[in-house]
Amino acid sequence: MVLQTLNRWLRRASGQAPPIPDELWQATLARYAFLARLSPTEQARLRTLAGLFLDRKEFTGAHGLVVTDAMALDVAAQACLPLLHMGPPSAPEDALRWYDDFVGIVMHPDAAVAVRQTMDGAGVIHHYEEVLSGEAMQHGPVMLSWPAVQGAGQAGQHGGYSVVIHEFVHKMDMQGGGADGAPPLPRGFMGARSVREAAHHWYHTWAPAYERFREEVIMAQRFGAPAPWLDAYGASAPAEFFAVACEAHFVEPERFAQEFPTLSVALRAFFKQNQALVLAG
Repeated sequence: MVLQTLNRWLRRASGQAPPIPDELWQATLARYAFLARLSPTEQARLRTLAGLFLDRKEFTGAHGLVVTDAMALDVAAQACLPLLHMGPPSAPEDALRWYDDFVGIVMHPDAAVAVRQTMDGAGVIHHYEEVLSGEAMQHGPVMLSWPAVQGAGQAGQHGGYSVVIHEFVHKMDMQGGGADGAPPLPRGFMGARSVREAAHHWYHTWAPAYERFREEVIMAQRFGAPAPWLDAYGASAPAEFFAVACEAHFVEPERFAQEFPTLSVALRAFFKQNQALVLAG
């Protein structure tokens, strides 16, 4: 055990991780079209990030679920997709700092049921159950339903579905102090001269889009208007709108850019995808 711990520490210090077997990696790419369509260079970088991610995280199966290497890799590859261009090419492991506040990932064989409580305006506490396909806790573990993980990008799902991306961008959002749909932004973001200006620009980009989306969902649910392409769950809170938008941005980027051109530009800037295009050119 001491030697295993030492070897893991040395791998982390050197930015290396045990290689992912090619057969296992190709099988993951084959299961998720949005990963398979990445360029060879991006796939190689994602493979490196996924290996580092697996070396740093611990998977636990709930209710008797046995988490296989293939299952863990499916999660790792999707979780690392938002980080693909976040770190410098010479040190891809730097991007994983976005996920440094936790280690554990709990996998459920089906949707999980959480007991919640809320207080109404009269001060009465109401208890209810919520069915979850995933959940990210501040400074705590990530919970995922395995069937939901498998459903990423499948036909018939709402626009751009990936529960893994959803929960892990919540983790990125939480780095700013809490999940509120406004992840921490650097000075220089989209030309901002300060962190405060960057946050101001983000708010005035996302808040109007969120309100418009909420109105579309209300019109569809109450008055029979056409349902929006994006998952209606995004209308429940700004943090959920951000997470749902990120899912769609990575799983179906072309359609997302058509539906939300302004948000697409903001997300490409946040995830540093524009810099990647410049470097590739």
